[in-house]
Amino acid sequence: TIMSVGCKCAAIMPGSETNRERPFIIGVSGGTSSGKTSVCQKIIELLGESSAVNGARKVAIISQDNFYKSLNAEEIRLANNCQYNFDHPDAFDTKLMKATILDIANGRTIKIPDYDFKTHTRRKEFCEELHKCDVVLFEGILVFYHKEIRELFNMKLFVDSDADTRLSRRVLRDITDRGRTLESVLQQYTTFVKPAFEEFCLPSKKYADVIIPRGAENLVAINLIVQHIRDILNGGIIKRANG
Repeated sequence: TIMSVGCKCAAIMPGSETNRERPFIIGVSGGTSSGKTSVCQKIIELLGESSAVNGARKVAIISQDNFYKSLNAEEIRLANNCQYNFDHPDAFDTKLMKATILDIANGRTIKIPDYDFKTHTRRKEFCEELHKCDVVLFEGILVFYHKEIRELFNMKLFVDSDADTRLSRRVLRDITDRGRTLESVLQQYTTFVKPAFEEFCLPSKKYADVIIPRGAENLVAINLIVQHIRDILNGGIIKRANG
């Protein structure tokens, strides 16, 4: 079955327990609209194709976007005038992100916050409850920025896409999904998004274990990553190390 967790996407494939007592947590970073969510969905799809052999897995995607801070009245005014920087590390609730990832690592049930991009506030209702998983993909533009958070990931992926491609995707997304005008999207991009990418996101690329050029189109890289995840879930790496 497919179930929504968070505002972007998630997939749950119920099934057997794995050989790992703790979930395998993967951080997925990259610039705005670089294809992070598509890469996560492709990883889930390929893991699911092996379920007939390895037993179905329980896998989920969580977006950093759900952890934006609720804005006060003055900040909302700035946001409505494209003068608030949503791409700065301070725009996110880092404390809540860390606590959530720690709860995931310890197998606790968590509640994913639900952020409304039109009102710039966090809804009272949660997106979804997430129960114990085998694999959790936590994706966002700044998931590697804070040392205390990136060290919680078992694997770190950076999705690297062309700047023009990212801009065109962002324009379509913000106009279609978030009710923005073309002028406001471009103004925000040149004022905040591009400078913040170069200052905060791009430098965190060095922390990635694997860099994925061209996003979900790079099936060679994604297949290698999926095989590595399967090995870990099935204890294959430990078995080979022990001969």
